[in-house]
Amino acid sequence: MQSIAQFLITGIEFLAVWALFYRFHSIAGWNLAEVALFHGWIHMIFALSDANSRGFDLMSQLIKTGELDRFLLRPVHPLLQIAGKEFTLRRSGRFLQGLMIFIWALSQLRIEWNIMKAGLLLLAYISGVALFNGIFIMQATTCFWTVESVEIGNVLTYGGVEAGRMPISIYPPFLRQFFTFVVPLACVSYYPWLYILNKPDPIGLPGWFALISPLCCLIFFFFSIGFWEFGLRSYTSAGG
Repeated sequence: MQSIAQFLITGIEFLAVWALFYRFHSIAGWNLAEVALFHGWIHMIFALSDANSRGFDLMSQLIKTGELDRFLLRPVHPLLQIAGKEFTLRRSGRFLQGLMIFIWALSQLRIEWNIMKAGLLLLAYISGVALFNGIFIMQATTCFWTVESVEIGNVLTYGGVEAGRMPISIYPPFLRQFFTFVVPLACVSYYPWLYILNKPDPIGLPGWFALISPLCCLIFFFFSIGFWEFGLRSYTSAGG
């Protein structure tokens, strides 16, 4: 029932997008099928990341109960143990809804596929999952100092999904730069699809950036792991 609920909720979100295009037909040169592509793509990425990152939402509980101490004693990296603590299958509703809209969007667009585009798409998906996992890890790491989880992380996860459902070019310049060079959300949804759709970049970045843009997300992910190691050195156990 939770999977069905997620399917319906994210489906209603797309109905709002459809209603917007029914009234205005296009937004900054993007049509409904192209925006539907962004919508389905970002939901497919986040669904997988959210499904295997539920343990990081429980970080506060792990610290307060001392269960994290047990993870640190085992001969497996604690990040892998926390990520594998719970796999939330209810996220399948979000993934299925995103996949359906993604397939519909592809059927409406005439994309000339080749090995380069297919490889870029695969790399973008893997990098997108890594990006959101990195955000979850950084949010969990703050618990080493605050104990309770810092909810500002949800601005970058769930809020990032909302931002990624639309082309980044419609946002103000400071948001474009933030989602490109700080939290590189645009590097898994916007720039790869610019290359695949053969559309010019209205922002003005060189064309080769689209090919390497997913690597920015991998850099962000490894930075989040480094931040975790830094925070772990501040951990003093639950005591008692």
